Order: sequence, then C-alpha cells, then structure tokens
Amino acid sequence: MNYISFEKAENIVFKSEKIDITSLPLDEVEKCYEFLEEFSKDKVIYGINTGFGPMAQWRVDDRCLKDLQYNIIRSHSTGAGEPLPEKFVKAALVARLGTILQAQSGIHPSVPRLIAEFINRDIYPFIPEHGSVGASGDLVQLAHIALTLIGEGKVKYKGEWRPTSQVLGENGLSPIGIHIREGLSITNGTSVMTGLSIVNQHYAELLLDLAVLAAVMMNEIASSFDDFMAEPLNRVRRHSGQIEIASRMRRLSEGSRCLQKREHELYDTGHSQADVFQHKIQAYYSLRCAPQILGPILETLDNSRRIIEEELNCASDNPIVDPGTSNVYHGGNFHGDYISLEEDKVKIAVVRLVMTAERQLNYLFHDRINGILPPFLNMGTLGLNYGMQACQFTATSTTAECQTLAMPNYVHSIPNNNDNQDIVSMGTNTALLTRRVIDNAFQVVSIQYMALAQAVDCLGIKDGLAPASRRAYDAVRRITATIVDDKPFYDDIAALEAMLREGGVL
Repeated sequence: MNYISFEKAENIVFKSEKIDITSLPLDEVEKCYEFLEEFSKDKVIYGINTGFGPMAQWRVDDRCLKDLQYNIIRSHSTGAGEPLPEKFVKAALVARLGTILQAQSGIHPSVPRLIAEFINRDIYPFIPEHGSVGASGDLVQLAHIALTLIGEGKVKYKGEWRPTSQVLGENGLSPIGIHIREGLSITNGTSVMTGLSIVNQHYAELLLDLAVLAAVMMNEIASSFDDFMAEPLNRVRRHSGQIEIASRMRRLSEGSRCLQKREHELYDTGHSQADVFQHKIQAYYSLRCAPQILGPILETLDNSRRIIEEELNCASDNPIVDPGTSNVYHGGNFHGDYISLEEDKVKIAVVRLVMTAERQLNYLFHDRINGILPPFLNMGTLGLNYGMQACQFTATSTTAECQTLAMPNYVHSIPNNNDNQDIVSMGTNTALLTRRVIDNAFQVVSIQYMALAQAVDCLGIKDGLAPASRRAYDAVRRITATIVDDKPFYDDIAALEAMLREGGVL
C-alpha cells in the first residue's frame, strides 16, 4: 500500500509536515508481528535463530536470540565520513517508515511509532555518508539509525549532537525493545539510498524548472524566432518530454516583446530581400534545441519519481513475513539495483542540464558569438574592468567535475561479505554522487541567472521580457545589483544559490 506518497514525503522533509501517528496502520504491523511470533516457534528462520549473512549456517541458541538482534545493530554501526545533512536523514527515516508500514517484516509496532516520533520532533540520528554497498540494502547506515532507536549512539537535536538516551528522556520517549527480529529488520533494506533519492529528486526537478525558464530568457536576450518551441514542430517529434518542455516554454514566454515571429520577419516578402542577414536565421543549438535537450531530462525525472515512490512504499526486507499466505519467504528484496540505476540516470540527466547551462553562459559572455553584448557582459571600461569574466572559470570547472562524475556507478560491483554479496548495487554511493552533481549544478545555474540579469541590463530590455522572465530578473536583482565596477562575486553566488534552492525565481 502507498501509505506515503512522494508528495507526502516531500512535504515532511521540506515543509516540516507532521505525521499523524494515530492514522498509521499500526494494527496491520501488530498482526504481522503476532503471526511471526507464533509461526517462528520450532522453525529455523534466517536472522531469528540463525547467524547473519555467510554465518547463517550457524544456529543461535534460544537463550541468545535477543543478543543476536542487538549484536547486528552494534557490530554494523561502522560508518565513516561526514554525517548526512538533516534533510537526507529525515528522508531516510520517512523511507524506513514507509517500508515498515507495509506490515511484511514481523516487527513490533513500537518501531514505526518511534520512527514517526523522531520525524515529528526533528530528532536526527547520526548517519555517516560512507558504509553501504547497497546489497543487503544500507546495512551500515541503517544500523546507525537502529542504534539510536535502541537508545544508544548520538542524535542531532535542536542543532546539537547529543547522546540519544538524553534526548529520548527529554522528549518522554522510550527506546524500542527487541521482540523477535527488530535488529535485522531495521538494518535490512534500501531506505537510506531511497531517502537520498527523495531529496535529489526534489532538487533535480527544481533544476529542470530553472533550466526551462533560463532557456526562455536566453532566447529573449538573443531575440530568437519563436518557432523552435511551436506546437506543430515539436508534436511531430512525438516524444512526450519534448512536447511538454516546448509547451512550458510557450506558457513562460507569453507576453514577451523580445522574441521574433519568423512569419513577420522572413516570410513577409517586404523583409526577405537582403543577401546577408544581420540577425541569425537560426539560434545556436544550446538555445534553439532546448525542448530536444530538456525533454529527455523531464522523462528521466518522471520515471525516477515513479521508481522512488514505489521504493518508498515497498517491503525491502529479508525475509518477508506474509500472514496472508501464512509463510515467511527468503529472497533479496533489499537489493538496491532499482535506486542505483535510476540515480545514475538522474545524475547523467543533471550533468546534461549543467552542460547546456554552461554553453548558454558561453553564448552570453562571448561577444563574437552573440554579436549584441559586450565581452563578459562588462558594463564598465573594457580593459580596466572585467565584468563576469572570472565567473566563467568557476562555471566551467564545476561543469567539468560534473562530467567526470557522470560515469555510471551502477556498473561498479565489488564482491564482499565472504562473497555472499557477490554482486552489489552501490546504490547509496550512486545517490551520494548524484547529490554532488546536483550541488554543483546549483552553483553553475546561480552564475547563469546572474548573467541573465546582467545581459538584460546590457540590452536594456527588462520591460520587454515576458512576465515570468521579469519576475526572475527582479528576484535576482533583489540579491545582486547590476555590475559595473569590479567586485568579488562569491557571496552573491552563494546567496543566489540559496534563493534558487527555495524556488525563488519561479
């Protein structure tokens, strides 16, 4: 069941929406727990009375079954590196909650109840960025979550890292107990890579919206002919993404007095008699082919959103406890291939978006290409002042790093765990690399929007822009003024990035 839609997860992570714990299907979780409690008597079931992974061949004495569950949590809390930021941690908790609410794990309902309390009270477990190979899911990072659920380890609360036990006490919360298989069930699954992907998806979709608007503004600045986004032209290419991007561009460009009509300027015999045309008959590809470039990105993101929502509401555990068929099934639902492949596609799509933004920037900065703007949008004294020249260095180097990171990570597998995990997904690493590309993309797009506003000022066309473009121009100008004298840019770039991440120009 889809207990947590993608939109719901976004609202929890980005708008601090609270979870109504009383509405959660905890009775279904309880029924599954009760079934497993009865079913597991006098049976050998992996992870309940056997060791884990390649040690599953050893039966564990009945006197040690609770210790077994605590042991997997403590022994697997081996992560390294920087802690994940709060949004990613909250998203991982939401994804773990979505998995448990499927009522296919056989764990006690106190677990989803405490996870929901963590989410509602902004209690963030310490989750290091490194440790997962994405095969039995995110064993290491999920163990760090489990460690806090049993009252150990540390959490970030009200901006401060503190012992979990103290924070639980202050909030009147009790750690979970071990009943049957809580340790294994909490640490098994794809919830961290899914949480990372939720945040990545949110920002990737925002970047696409920014790219579509930037493409409109670019063509307004170039006074392009508007037929590149015409409905008949894009319809015959048949791809839904291209058709939708062209439609969005038409809506955003409504009211513009900067775009030209080919039928007025070139098809009218009164204007078509020259031998050489000063204005380009067709714009450069980075401007004219925006629907064809951004369309595949839109379709990629539409598909990744669907996959992430499915993963958010799936049973990614092992074994799967199914009261409906009165059985416990052993398999590999924890394997992270779906997320790994999708995050690679998102990463590649965002790199393509950044490459397009960098080429559009080059058009704005290169006076011999655009033919209408001063070099590097320099409104000062040429030779004495430098305009946005050095901003291009940052945009180009950051784009180059994105291109290096575009190499698919999904195809990287290193066997481990005594070759029990002989092919692994590396899904969490893929999601982390995608996050890096997205962060880079916002830096490049921030420079691009600063350049767009500067180009508008160079040409004096702000009053002719489409209303959507004018709103974007005004939003940028509220943060950074028109550049005439040379100045440091780093604070402006950072401020613009923060504004763009909040959707401030849309």
